[in-house]
This record gives sequence, C-alpha cells and structure tokens, in this order.
Amino acid sequence: MFSAVLSGTVCGIEGCLVQVEVDLSQGLPCFVMVGSLGGEVKESGERVRVALKNMGIALPPMHVSVNLSPADLKKAGTGFDLPIAMGVLAAMEKLPQTATEGMLVLGELGLNGEIRPVKGVLPIAAGALKAGIQRCIVPKENAKEAAVAGLKTAGVMDLKQVIDYLRLLEKERDAALPPEKVDFSQYIEERERARPGADFSEIIGQESVKRAALIGAAGFHHLLIKGPPGGGKTMIAKRIPSILPELSLKENLEVSSIYSVAGKLPKGSCLLKERPFLSPHHTISPQALSGGGKIPRPGIITLAHRGVLFLDELPEFKRQTLDLLRQPLEERTIQIDRSGGSFTFPADLMLVGAMNPCPCGYYPDKNRCRCTPFEIHNYLSHISGPILDRIDICVDAPQIGIGQLQAGQKGESSEAMRKKVMTARGLQEKRYQGTRIRFNSELPAGEIEKYCGLGRKENDMLKELFTAFHFSARAYHKLLKVARTIADLEESDLVLRKHLQEAACYQIKDLTGRCGDGGR
Repeated sequence: MFSAVLSGTVCGIEGCLVQVEVDLSQGLPCFVMVGSLGGEVKESGERVRVALKNMGIALPPMHVSVNLSPADLKKAGTGFDLPIAMGVLAAMEKLPQTATEGMLVLGELGLNGEIRPVKGVLPIAAGALKAGIQRCIVPKENAKEAAVAGLKTAGVMDLKQVIDYLRLLEKERDAALPPEKVDFSQYIEERERARPGADFSEIIGQESVKRAALIGAAGFHHLLIKGPPGGGKTMIAKRIPSILPELSLKENLEVSSIYSVAGKLPKGSCLLKERPFLSPHHTISPQALSGGGKIPRPGIITLAHRGVLFLDELPEFKRQTLDLLRQPLEERTIQIDRSGGSFTFPADLMLVGAMNPCPCGYYPDKNRCRCTPFEIHNYLSHISGPILDRIDICVDAPQIGIGQLQAGQKGESSEAMRKKVMTARGLQEKRYQGTRIRFNSELPAGEIEKYCGLGRKENDMLKELFTAFHFSARAYHKLLKVARTIADLEESDLVLRKHLQEAACYQIKDLTGRCGDGGR
C-alpha cells in the first residue's frame, strides 16, 4: 500500500514543504529511507519502529520504503518522525488514506510514543500557509508557533492522541482537540512586563555618550564607544534596547522565525518579547558569528537582526572575525555558501562596539599607561580601516570623577529618550514613505543630497570640515546622515550648521586624533 503525508524542513530561514511518501510491499523485511537525508533523518526509521511497537502496533514483515520528496533538497532535523509514522500507519490501513490530506505534520517521536518539540515550526508553518495549507499537527510545545503563522493547529503530546484525532471525522476534530489560539493582547502585556529593567537614568555622567547612543538609536547608526576601563561603556550599551521602539508584529514574526530555526525561542512562547541584544565573547569563532554548517544555519549576526549586536573589548576579537562584518554592515544581509547550499540571511542590526584605547586601557595618561607604541599599534590593528569606516558614530567615554559619583545626579530616563527616538523615527518614516529606505543610516549616496539639502552657510562649513579633517567620500556621507538624524531629534526640517558641527564630533578618530578615514 502507498500513502503520502505533507511535512516540511527549513532552507536557510525559509520553510520548504516536503512530501513524505511511504510504500509497503512484499519482499525482504527492511526499512529503507531515501531523499538526501541528514543523520537525524536517517535515524527516524528506528525511532518510528520502536515507538509504534511500544504503542502496541507492530510493523508487518514487509519491505518499507520511505521517500522524502523533493529528493534533491537536503533534509535535516527530527521533525519527520511523526509524518513518517503517520505515513506508515496509513499504508498499513490503520488510518484512513485521506486522514492527513491538506494537513502539515511535524514532530519528533520518543521511543515511548511521546511527541517532542522541533525547531523551525514557525517558518515551515508560514510556508505551508502560502502554499494553501490550512491545518497542521505539531507538538504541543510548538503549537503557538504554528498558530501565530495562521494555521489551524492541533497541538499533540503523544502518538495515541494523534491516531485518535485522525480517526475522527473532520467535523468532530475541533471538538475533540480545540485548535490552538494566540492571544495578542496577552503578548503585549507580557512584552510590557519583560521590558528591560536597566534604565539610562542609572548612568551617572557620560552625557556625551548617552547623547551619541540616542542619535544612534534614532537613525539606527552603528556606534563605537572608546574609553578607559570602568567608565560605563558596557552599562550604556546594555541600555540601548530600552530606548529602541518595540518590534512591530511584522518585524517580530521575522525575528521569531530566525529564533525558531535556531531553537532559541523561549519555552512556551511563539514570539519574542523584546528586540534582540547579542553580546558574544571575543573568543567567538568566525563560523559562530556569521553562521554556517553543512546545511547553513543562522549565526550571531543573524540572531541580532532588528536588534543590537554588542562587541565588548572590540580589539580583542580576531581580525578575521571582525572582517566578517564588512558585508552585513554594508548590505544588511549575509550570504553563506557551503556544500549544503547557498543562503542569504538577514542582518539588519545596530552594531555597538566598546574598546579601550590601549591594552592596559589608560592611554594617553602617561602616569598610568605603560604600553609601548608597538603594543598599542598591535592592539588597535585588530580593527581594520574598512570596519571603522562603516561605523557612523564614535564617542569617547572619559573616566568619571569622584565629584560626579558622590553627587549621584541621575540623568534622562530611558522612557524620555525613547519618546525622542520615536519622534525622530516618525519623521523618517514620513520622509521616506514610498521608498525602500527606513532610517537615515540607510540613505544611499545618490539620495543624500535630496534628503539632506544644505544652505549656503552649511555648504561652506561642510567644505571646511572636509578639507580640515581629510574626509573620505564615505566619511562625508556618514557625516551628512548623522547630521540628518540630529536634525530629526530637534524636529528640524533643515540640516543646520549646529547639526553638522555635532555630527563632525562623532567622526572616527585614530590614536593621533585624526579624523575621517577610519584611522588608516
């Protein structure tokens, strides 16, 4: 007998449908599986056989052939266990042939018949919906993921529950196992409760750094904070998510799909409650940062999509690792080419870096710094010019004095800063309506003059700055984009001299204080 069950797998971060075909025929008793299978998929046959046995269903002594189509698509993961089991039962006539018709089936089987959660349910369910599928059976722990994608979802806990469900008439199924529902109002309440507790008002001093963080958040500009140890660089970076706008539903579905593929969605949740904030250790490998594997999977860069990637102690990262950021920072995507395929992952993130000016951290204070010029040069050379050239804002975080600490004067709160960011973002949304541009940081070179028009005095000042600081073309464009964001924060339609002056203060400086070319 022949049967077919619809399932799916993940290709990059997109869901791809897979037809699980099962045939039982006379011949040498065996369980054969074909169709470009990964190691976990090849093991499915034994899990299915034992799980069925423990449910009181013995496989007949026949030749069992399982094909996962399309055969040229690489299959990975444990989500094929349940559809294979359903296909075998249908081929044995233990289930009606039409029981799973027009239905997506995913799930891993335990040897006792338990159905366990799998990765990537959200993008696979979204792909099934686009293909016209309306129903699905998934593990109970993944039910909300499939439901938020728009499918009528039955969340199941064991094989017996699935068999009983599929033996019912279609009109009886919803009563026996009510479809999973997602309460978005509850999600919004949970998001409010999960809002980061760390607040900018807790930062004493460092007003220039907080101002730079505000500008970076408003225009989604990359930010570098430089200063001695203990100045509050990390504290400020960790509070940047608290001033970013909440994820829209569309953005959240996009980011949650990535986390679903990576198996990093919070248990029992179908959506993230806050923007991603990733802070990898400087020993991270290039592959972990960029993503990859035989069948490419998202790395830290992609997991930070729509959020913040914070690289603390920036020069401690290997130069090879940092240089992987060139393409993502420029194109906001990262392309991974491996033997298992070529995939483009999203990487629309805000990079925040923090660094000391030298290995000991106290340069140019000669009373405390004991680093030789060679050591300082070697330390800073880990960050290449092209990477620095892609960072829009650089700001110094000086040591905090005892007077400031004892005064304990609190600064502006995250909520007040968030309101300013929202206002600036609103102006950008209105300005770029009908275009693919969303933030000032995304302005292409050919469009800058259109949206950052300058008066005669402003043009004269820009020429002076260009000549004095030896700007590259990229630095020139960066300055204008940052100035446009500063003007938006002040709700000014025009970019004025004071905006250009402030933007010039945030240009990348090398060890000698020169500006404009990323320290090259």
